[in-house]
Amino acid sequence: MTAALRIGAGAGFADDRIEPALAMAEAGAVDYLVFECLAERTVAREVLARRADPDAGFNPHLRDRMEAVLPACVRHGIRIVSNMGGANPTAAAKATVETARMLGLGNLRCAAVTGDDVTDLVRVHPDLTVMETGAPIETILPQMVSANAYLGADAVLLGLRTGAEVVLTGRVADPSLFLAPAMHAFGWAPVDTGLLAQGTVMGHLLECAAQLTGGCFADPLRPEKYVPDMADIGNPIAEIGRDGALTLTKLPGTGGRLDRRTATEQLLYEVHDPAAYITPDCVLDLTGVDLLESGPDRVRVTGARARQAPDKLKVLVAHAQGYIGEGQVGYAGIGAVERARLAAEVVKERLRRRGFVYDEMRVDLIGCDSLHGGGSGPAAPYEVRLRIAGRTASRKAAQAVGFEVRAMHVNGPTGGGGGSVPIVRDVMAISSVLIPRALVRPQVTVMGGTP
Repeated sequence: MTAALRIGAGAGFADDRIEPALAMAEAGAVDYLVFECLAERTVAREVLARRADPDAGFNPHLRDRMEAVLPACVRHGIRIVSNMGGANPTAAAKATVETARMLGLGNLRCAAVTGDDVTDLVRVHPDLTVMETGAPIETILPQMVSANAYLGADAVLLGLRTGAEVVLTGRVADPSLFLAPAMHAFGWAPVDTGLLAQGTVMGHLLECAAQLTGGCFADPLRPEKYVPDMADIGNPIAEIGRDGALTLTKLPGTGGRLDRRTATEQLLYEVHDPAAYITPDCVLDLTGVDLLESGPDRVRVTGARARQAPDKLKVLVAHAQGYIGEGQVGYAGIGAVERARLAAEVVKERLRRRGFVYDEMRVDLIGCDSLHGGGSGPAAPYEVRLRIAGRTASRKAAQAVGFEVRAMHVNGPTGGGGGSVPIVRDVMAISSVLIPRALVRPQVTVMGGTP
């Protein structure tokens, strides 16, 4: 019987910590180290970066992560899978190979999986329907920045089958990054829905890394949610067998906790329908999943079911929606809240007199009402930070917001200080469409090897 495959979660989002992945690599604790680093808007951000520099457009921490973990991964034969390729997997692969050579690992190979960029495909199908509104996609085509399909495990398999030590992708569904190594190791086929169900639930549980081991579980006011040594919280590891038997654990000696409670919270995270969680690989049914603690920091996962994969893939379409201008300034002492509110009214009036128009203007007193709205917080604090943000189609109007807020240092109520540098951000809206999966054709390019 083939030993269980050990898959470690190296990262759960674009800016995640590097130390937990390094600990797993140095211990030789896993066969695969998977870094999940793309959110819904991340690809659009990287598209803009690639436009400014054709050698950019991948995760900005890629080189740092690779420099940290590659020596240990090569030493222990650990393969790396990640969507850190962002909007430019080929450039990411090139950067990885360059990093390997700098480290004296000149024979390392990196496979770049492309094909998720379907921008041109969407442009020639203006009749596609926006899922959120029911409108045809042609209504937002003039503002479209990018369109990326959620590829599945079959695309990642193309990279794994090359034998490359590192596989980098663009947009791939989060669970698929973890499912693909199991499919590759055990020869699971797309029709093996029971096995794909266990592999997909594994990916869903691992995809947010330390969120499974207590990171977002901890609450100091609730004893039952105590998480030990959060400063050294360890990322989760899955042990999965050829038959789909699945156990979750983490590296011994690391902080955090992994038990039925933490796993249950992650199981339900971002699931629109527990009976029909749609992925590119299968339609997952979580309603029969059982989580059994089989030892300290060990949870067995059973009962996942699935139907066959849908015949369409979801595409995220990023489109420009103007700008957000922002400024902040602090007030302290008696009457801090009243002075901050007066400052906000002054700023809004000055912007109005300058002729600027905003689709939306938001005023927050951070620490007082920024999360729950006015009048919902505790007694007035002794210090408060005023944040004003305006959304507009005009970049000049967006710039004016931060300018006027910063001017409150000497042009507003007494005691204003610590103003931020004015901020202007491009607004990227995200819409979704479905396209036939047969139209999407992933490809793989291998870089590196012996010089």
